Amino acid sequence: MLTTGHPPDPTGTGNLDMKASGDGKRDHAAIVLAGGEGTRLRSLTRKISGCEIPKQFCPVVGTTTLLEQTLFRASLLVEPSRVLTVLTRAHERFYSPILAGASQQNLVIQPDNRGTAPAILYGLLRLAQVAPSASVAIFPSDHYVGDELKFIHQVDLALEAATARPEITILLGLAAQSPEVGYGWIEPGEPITAGASSLFKVLRFWEKPSRTTAQALLERGCLWNSFVMVARASTLLGLIMMALPRLYTDFAAIRSKLGTRFEARAVRALYAGLQPLNFSDQVLENQAVNLAVLPVCDLDWSDLGEPRRVMDLLARTGMTPRWAAA
Repeated sequence: MLTTGHPPDPTGTGNLDMKASGDGKRDHAAIVLAGGEGTRLRSLTRKISGCEIPKQFCPVVGTTTLLEQTLFRASLLVEPSRVLTVLTRAHERFYSPILAGASQQNLVIQPDNRGTAPAILYGLLRLAQVAPSASVAIFPSDHYVGDELKFIHQVDLALEAATARPEITILLGLAAQSPEVGYGWIEPGEPITAGASSLFKVLRFWEKPSRTTAQALLERGCLWNSFVMVARASTLLGLIMMALPRLYTDFAAIRSKLGTRFEARAVRALYAGLQPLNFSDQVLENQAVNLAVLPVCDLDWSDLGEPRRVMDLLARTGMTPRWAAA
C-alpha cells in the first residue's frame, strides 16, 4: 500500500487504456522496469528485510519500496492504467503484495531475468499491441529523486519533444555533482530544436569511467545518465531491430500470441534460449542513431545500485529510515 497523499491506484491497476485522458495527452504511456536481481545491493537489502530480496521490492529509503516510489513517479506523468510494469516470475512473492489487484494487462511478467534489452522489448511489444503510436517513458525502479514534480515535468517535456520529433530517442541526463565512477555518463553535443525542450545530441557515452576521466567529464559539463528514456514506442523498436536483429526476430515470431492464453508458454520457450543482453551497451551505444539528451539541473538524484550510494544519500539528506535508526 502506498503512503497517504499519493494519487489513487498508483500500482497500475485497471486495463491498459490508451484513450485520451482529461489532460489531452493521448497515447502517452510509461514502462517501469522491475525485473532485475539487485545483486550489488543485496548485502544492504538483506539487512533491511531479513531475507534475500531484490532492491526494487525493499524500502531502502522512506517507508515504501523503490518499486512503489517509481510507480508513484510514473502516475504523476500518465494515468496509472497506462503504466506497464516489467517483472520476473521468480519474484512473485515480493511483487504480489505491492501489485495486489492490478490487471494482468498491466503486468509484463518475464519467466526469467535476461537483462534490460529483452525486458524493454517485451514491454514495448505489449504496449504496441494497444497503442502502436504511443510515446513512452521508461523508468528504472532503483532511483531516488529529491523533487518528484520537477523531475516529472522534465520527463513530460521530453514526451512532448518525442511527439513532435518521432525519430529521436531522449535520455534524461542529470547535472553531475561529483566525479562518480559508478555511473554512466553522457557527453552532450550540438543543440537540437524540439519545442520548448533544451535538447542536445548525444556525442558520446562514457560507461563507469576512471576517477581521472570522471573528473574531466565533470569539468566539461557532462551529465549522469539516468537511463530514463523517452521516445515513440515504434522508434525504440526500430533501434532494437537494428542493434539486435536476432532478438527482435525471436520476439516477432511470438508477437501474435501476446495478449492471448498462449502468451506465457510462448514467452517461456523464447526466454529459455536467450542470453542476457544490456540495453545501454548493446542498443544505445551500439546503434547511436538520433539520440538526444535533456539536461536536468538543480535536482537531487541518485541511482541506488550500491550500498555506498545509499549511505551517501542518507548522509546528504539527513534521512533516517527505520532500518538505519536500528
